[in-house]
Amino acid sequence: MKVLGLMSGTSVDGVDLVLAELEGRPPRLEDSRAATAATPRLEWQVLEHREAFFPAGLRERLLRALHGDSLTRELALLHHELGRFYAEAAAPFAGRAELAAVHGQTVWHEPPHATLQIGEAAYVAEALGVPVAADFRPSDLALGGEAAPLVPYPDLLLYGDAGVRRAIHNLGGISNLTYLGGLEPAELLAFDTGPGNCLLDEAAAWVGLTHDPGGQFAQQGRVNEEKLSAWLSHPYFQRPPPKSTGREVWRLDQLETEGFTPRDLLATLTELTAQSIADAYRRFVLPRGLEEVWVAGGGAYNQTLMRRLRELLPVPIHTFEERGHNSKVREALAFAVLGYLRFLGLPNVLPQVTGAKSAAVAGKLLVPGVR
Repeated sequence: MKVLGLMSGTSVDGVDLVLAELEGRPPRLEDSRAATAATPRLEWQVLEHREAFFPAGLRERLLRALHGDSLTRELALLHHELGRFYAEAAAPFAGRAELAAVHGQTVWHEPPHATLQIGEAAYVAEALGVPVAADFRPSDLALGGEAAPLVPYPDLLLYGDAGVRRAIHNLGGISNLTYLGGLEPAELLAFDTGPGNCLLDEAAAWVGLTHDPGGQFAQQGRVNEEKLSAWLSHPYFQRPPPKSTGREVWRLDQLETEGFTPRDLLATLTELTAQSIADAYRRFVLPRGLEEVWVAGGGAYNQTLMRRLRELLPVPIHTFEERGHNSKVREALAFAVLGYLRFLGLPNVLPQVTGAKSAAVAGKLLVPGVR
């Protein structure tokens, strides 16, 4: 089945679209321990990847929504405007995609109380004329889970190898990891480590940029060790998984930034990101045994951040490109898998990842109108 995955993440720069051919089905979770090399598994192939960047006005309104500044009417209008944008971005796949999966744009994530993703998927269903799976998080939240991260089971199906202990790390707006202890779903560990690019992108705005290209401004700055130590004492870093977080917590207006030059602020925030990630690995991942890390997301192109991670962690760290994969494809492809599993009525979010009381068949299935 050809499945189109759409993903816009916490960097709020646009939407990635991946058309993938998906066949087969993973073994039932209760049968996974008895699986052999001959057991049918998910077969997949990326057919096409596109990026659609948000217009400046839409991006600014999304950022305001993430900061909690939008009133109900504004949020409702934005929900439908974003849905129409998704539909326009997906239109080139009409006649080829047989199913679509839409993550939406997370504008508030506060487990266990609420999570909200906007971008009305009905527009995509009508534009493509095919079923659309959307709104994946609430099912897990209703089962007592964090409703995040959502992609670890797809990570296992796409990138797991027998006997290989590997971490798939996403450096998006928020930093999160998936630990794969081979092919066993029971060995999955996944959680948000804390800020990824979100604070760096806010700080880059001080010099009129959307991000710090290659980490060059951070490289020129000096780390404020006193502020860094205070920021690293944030209680989120001490919490054991399962856990998730978002821009509701990691914003510059939540930190003490007076007296910084832009370059020193970027240097200190880059060190915060690197050290918080390394500490998460030391606390929760390295004791399980770890052989390598694959890094995806925009932060994989930040040479200063990547250099610090390689200095702080005792295992090889590769970008997705270095391992033969496209970093920009990873999340949208994962949502294509989530939508495919939802269409088959199979669990796609696992309780050992989110802390839910049972696995979720997550996502709401929208069917286009009769033509």
